[in-house]
Amino acid sequence: MNYGSLGWIEKRPEGSRVPYDRASIWGNPVASKFWDRKVNAQSQLLGEQSWPCQKPPWGQFTAINANTGDIAWQVTLGITDELPEGKKNTGRINMGGSIATAGGVVFIGATNDKRFRAFDAKTGEELWVTKLGNSAIAVPMTFQAKGKQFVAITASGGGGITDPDPTKNESLYVYTLP
Repeated sequence: MNYGSLGWIEKRPEGSRVPYDRASIWGNPVASKFWDRKVNAQSQLLGEQSWPCQKPPWGQFTAINANTGDIAWQVTLGITDELPEGKKNTGRINMGGSIATAGGVVFIGATNDKRFRAFDAKTGEELWVTKLGNSAIAVPMTFQAKGKQFVAITASGGGGITDPDPTKNESLYVYTLP
């Protein structure tokens, strides 16, 4: 993830276990009152449609050669739908892992662009992509049943990472492999 963020240090109330705590526009899991005070900070500071100030890619998917430690391949992972054609391939924040199959296919959700992707494990070529109802900020799973292999991923509102609305439905998407 090559995604800049805003953050700061805040003094904690007298008698707290630690005198200072970190905070950001996304909230603070330790200080629950922080979110209440800063709930509109994102739109006030950055606007409704905002992107990092640094040049993309903001998120990448990298394969490392385990024998040498060298980068085997690296691709920009995620798109920004709100941008015009030709400028969407920005990469997005990545908050989940991938899974590789014995057949040489790597599956990954991870991005906040509501997509689930499959890549060739040797080359990094994108083999397949589908758009989901929510972002798949999760690690995919695979299983076999009745002689077929399946890959599955959960998708939800992302716990504030993609949409702070906790009423979003979670979904389980399951695909069969050929």
